[in-house]
Amino acid sequence: MSEPQWHYETAADIDQPLAERLRHFPREPDMFVYGLRSMATVSLRAWLKVYHRLEIVGRENLPDEGSFVMVSNHSSHLDALALLAALPAKKVHRAFPAVAEDYFFVSLPRAILSAVFINALPFGRKVRVRQSLDLCRKLLANPGNILILFPEGTRSATGQMGDFRPGIGSLVAGMNLPVVPCAVQGAFQAWPRRAFLPRPRPVRLIIGKPRNYAGLAPHKEHAQQISAELRDAVQELLCK
Repeated sequence: MSEPQWHYETAADIDQPLAERLRHFPREPDMFVYGLRSMATVSLRAWLKVYHRLEIVGRENLPDEGSFVMVSNHSSHLDALALLAALPAKKVHRAFPAVAEDYFFVSLPRAILSAVFINALPFGRKVRVRQSLDLCRKLLANPGNILILFPEGTRSATGQMGDFRPGIGSLVAGMNLPVVPCAVQGAFQAWPRRAFLPRPRPVRLIIGKPRNYAGLAPHKEHAQQISAELRDAVQELLCK
């Protein structure tokens, strides 16, 4: 009986500078990064639980399998951490918060924090928006991936939720997958924009029932309709 032939291939981006490897998406698998992310997940969840007394309501509304989108208000860097904390730890490597490419991936320290610790997807807010949406579609076409979106496009400066951009509607219209509205309460008080360090304030995440927009064609009117409907859903959760 012949011995099995093992074939090892190096990562396609192995010869690229670290900053470029982190900006590239989808990123090549890296067991060292996976290990760091797993350790960071445990530490961040413990910190959220102890320092911010994180409470998660409605976790049963998250789909058990398949790809889906989580949509939330955005007033703090804590928002993405809270949404990631609601997911099973084994899914963190397949959960991708979409973050502003022009903010989180312009410097190496931010790129490392974003790509390594929260598995962020660089999203173009001002340029390459269509390409970013296409990347999101490809990501969701792979069963089991989770996309985390903040349709306001930036953190609120006042804590009040702004309008949702129609990109979220363009993305999910005609796609047969769950869209889960979520609301993060208290994050603005805990870590507002321009504050250097978070404060020990309670944070609460409420997860609503999934919606599906497979029956709506992906054109402008439906995109605006979906965006407004999702904003209303998140606002309703914020008031609970």
